[in-house]
Amino acid sequence: MKQLVRKVKIIGTGSYVPEKVYTNKYLETIVDTNDQWIQEKLGIRERRIAAKNEATSDLAWRAGYNAILDSGLSKDDIDLIIIATATPDRLAPSTAAITQDKLQAYNSVAFDISAVCSGFLYGMSVAAQFIASGVYDNVLVIGADTFSRITDWTRRDCVFFGDGAGAAVLSSANVNEGFIAFRLYTDGRGKWNYTIPAGGSEMPCSHETLDKGLHYFQMDGQAVYETGTHVLPKAIFQVLSDTGLSIDDIDLMVPHQPSISILKETARIINLPFEKVMTNMDRYANTSGGTIPLILDEANKTGKIKYGSNILFASVGSGWTYGAAIIKWSNGK
Repeated sequence: MKQLVRKVKIIGTGSYVPEKVYTNKYLETIVDTNDQWIQEKLGIRERRIAAKNEATSDLAWRAGYNAILDSGLSKDDIDLIIIATATPDRLAPSTAAITQDKLQAYNSVAFDISAVCSGFLYGMSVAAQFIASGVYDNVLVIGADTFSRITDWTRRDCVFFGDGAGAAVLSSANVNEGFIAFRLYTDGRGKWNYTIPAGGSEMPCSHETLDKGLHYFQMDGQAVYETGTHVLPKAIFQVLSDTGLSIDDIDLMVPHQPSISILKETARIINLPFEKVMTNMDRYANTSGGTIPLILDEANKTGKIKYGSNILFASVGSGWTYGAAIIKWSNGK
């Protein structure tokens, strides 16, 4: 999609992270890894881990509640809830339905989106279509994941992910504010480079899948780096072309948090000063669907996003899924 019919803006943001912290130093005691390497290559110092009684919906509803509160609306004003997650509470019902019940936002329709690390960007795009077309007025988009549940803590790749959730309330905007354009992409040829083999219809749960650890994520780290540094600039250049903006017009980039190396290389390719790139992976690692809304909420609440700022969103995830979007920030309710 290149242009919206009715303009759409973000009127509220929220986030939530669990209390438990796994530092790199702690991981050194349970797996063959190195704190210095993790910080230098990935930019991660620690990550949050959900408590045993915390499901993805528990993170989601808290982030969603905070976003609704920030928007000045009530739960009854929410027409639609979209949750982007790769770690749903259950295969059925949707995590969005469970979260709707926890929020008691019963006036809303609710469904999930599965695009892994690109999920929140996809979710905002879908929300924008409903608002632009006049079908709904207020949409709550939540990105939430509990990757600790699908992490094998005996493998070295356990260092990449953490648990967390973020949310945004989208509503209609004036003509001179809000989202300017979206560009989304999918390339299914990358499906083997990041995957969770078992648990679906292709490979249902069995003693064999459990014994082989096939319910944990499997990732080709080199493929993630090579793909990320190729497709993120591609999506960003395209969305800039769609809007007629240049990279110099971008005030802040709010990206998915794959690794500090990927973001630095992306910034170099698109010629964006790295001080304009928002990061929080040092504290939260990669929270998948939660990354963009988590850092958006931080930037919003700390005043780093100013009225009229051009904000660039970008992400790449399993699939492959990737994309970019630009919004002119209004700070208006």
